[in-house]
Amino acid sequence: MSRILDVYLHEKMAGTLAQNENGQLVFKYNSNYLDSNGMAISVSMPLRDEPYPDRIARPYFAGLLPDERARRRLAAVLGVSDENVFGLLEIIGGECAGALSLLPQGQPLPDFSTGTVEVLDGKRLAELLDLLRQKPLLGGVEGIRLSLAGAQDKLAVCFIDGQIFLPKNGLPTTHILKPFIEGLSGTVENEVFCMMLAGRVGLDAPVVSKGMAGNTGFILVERYDRVREENGRILRLHQEDFCQALGVPPEIKYESEGGPGIASSQALIQNVTQRPAADRRAFQQRVIFHYLVGNADAHAKNYSLLYQGKTPVLAPVYDVVCTDVYSLAKNMAMKIGERSLPDTIRLEDWQKMVPDTRVAKRILSDDLLRMANGIEIEADRLLEELNDQNLYHPVLKKIRRTIGVRVRTIQKLMEKIA
Repeated sequence: MSRILDVYLHEKMAGTLAQNENGQLVFKYNSNYLDSNGMAISVSMPLRDEPYPDRIARPYFAGLLPDERARRRLAAVLGVSDENVFGLLEIIGGECAGALSLLPQGQPLPDFSTGTVEVLDGKRLAELLDLLRQKPLLGGVEGIRLSLAGAQDKLAVCFIDGQIFLPKNGLPTTHILKPFIEGLSGTVENEVFCMMLAGRVGLDAPVVSKGMAGNTGFILVERYDRVREENGRILRLHQEDFCQALGVPPEIKYESEGGPGIASSQALIQNVTQRPAADRRAFQQRVIFHYLVGNADAHAKNYSLLYQGKTPVLAPVYDVVCTDVYSLAKNMAMKIGERSLPDTIRLEDWQKMVPDTRVAKRILSDDLLRMANGIEIEADRLLEELNDQNLYHPVLKKIRRTIGVRVRTIQKLMEKIA
């Protein structure tokens, strides 16, 4: 006998996710939803009467859950197998990234305007962050039913007028709160710096800040998939990452494992976005930025599509950390041309990112030079500001050194076509 979850997009029942006796997942759009001319929940599952089998449904729904290590810890707390996508979503799928909610069949959708909140003072927040290390996403805590992808511990909260609240019983959240990563020095300051720098050099980046709860530092990131209206109501915007949109399981998010690379990402943008030319260039600039700041972890789950209507746009940049300053893999998550090691990338590798036309190569050269020539100035200004705010950490000096090395490499490459 199949088990069934009702799948809501925004506040409309879009369809059902079933798990059959063999553990296979099947997603089917609701006939009334199809008649209403609603939007598809994913590029990988366009509107149609026929159900989507496991090979198509599973990559999308698995992509709503935390990444492997965090998922294993969460599953252990909940008493569910970490491979049981349905079972995990049954427990924590009430508020997912984007505008999706998964509820046991027949259970009414919560009234998102009447959810409750718990005010978090410093002491209570510190307690919750300690608990977060044991219970990822606070899984199993009464009133908390949310799922967020990613490998890092994180908590979805509301941040209004300088106060942090923990929403319960379906109330949408406004921010993602991430404590420091254990075993790695200065990860909060690292991400705060890189995200702020992204905005300084012209990338579309959400507002971030650093906070403290007791002795625990954290980064607070404004959610780009949430909009707060003038009346205070929080609207959820739908989104999906590139793995979900391309039907790729989250466990093969890296290109070296068979996941999406630059070419397939650019093709996705070209084929489905509202403004393909602008978004392709924005994607190109992000690849350059990730290279310059030493972020080797810009895989396909760290790029997303954002739906402000039926046709998506490229979502703002997120999860940017200089991995080069840690003893982590140096290979870039997506190859540039034929190369994944940063210090081996040639001009011809960069040029393989764009069509073989004079105009496309000129635009690429302009972006490479503009970002290389401008990022050090912005980085130094930002470092001064963070130092004035007592937010300096020694890791920032290492990031600045990485940026300097990468800038010189780009400048030398561009001398060949000057």
